[in-house]
Amino acid sequence: MDYTQLSLISFAIALVAFLYSSVGHGGASGYIAVMALCGFASELIKPTALVLNILVASIGTFQFWRAGYFSWNLFWPFALLSVPAAFVGGFMHLPPSIFKPMIGFVLLFSAVRLFFRSSDPLEVSPPSKLISFGVGTGIGLLSGLTGTGGGIFLTPLLLFRRWAHTRSAAAVSALFILVNSVAGLVGYFSSGQSIPSFAWVLALPAIVGGMFGSQLGSHCFPVRTVSMLLSLVLILAGSKLIFTR
Repeated sequence: MDYTQLSLISFAIALVAFLYSSVGHGGASGYIAVMALCGFASELIKPTALVLNILVASIGTFQFWRAGYFSWNLFWPFALLSVPAAFVGGFMHLPPSIFKPMIGFVLLFSAVRLFFRSSDPLEVSPPSKLISFGVGTGIGLLSGLTGTGGGIFLTPLLLFRRWAHTRSAAAVSALFILVNSVAGLVGYFSSGQSIPSFAWVLALPAIVGGMFGSQLGSHCFPVRTVSMLLSLVLILAGSKLIFTR
């Protein structure tokens, strides 16, 4: 890989990190799409995406927490069972030809709904603990299977069910992504794999993009802007799941 190619890939990774971190996401689905389009070997893509996801989600977690949007009571019931489920998903290797396109179309549908969502509801009501446990388990398994942190599934659900306001959903999703990405990476290690050295080359542009994106998303962008950015993120994530393997 020459300098020009490396520069273009680094720019794309930084742009993905900026966009995703502005809505509290780590960007794994975007990194996977970039690396797939650039012809990376499949065995390099998943662990690299998880490493970058962990770095950017860590930054997003801190920024949205510092801005006062994080709710521990909303977070922990979703996360409790999602972590072991993500570990199981990271260990499993299933054919992606059926379940990934189905998930992709669900994300595209969610993106359309978010596009026409004008503002936050005046009132929100968190789900029961039992519902949170079940939802968290399912999302954790999906996050491990798809190599994402699960935020692309959790955030729309929090918003559509009126379980959280937009920035609170972003704050909860950021930490949810972080813990599930770590669990998914540990599960990946347990299958006898290791982190590619190239992951650390892409770490710097991901960190820079994540710092700027999460700062603007947690402090500056209006709620409508965050919703539009989230819609774009879901379109990218859904398209990636449908058109790449």
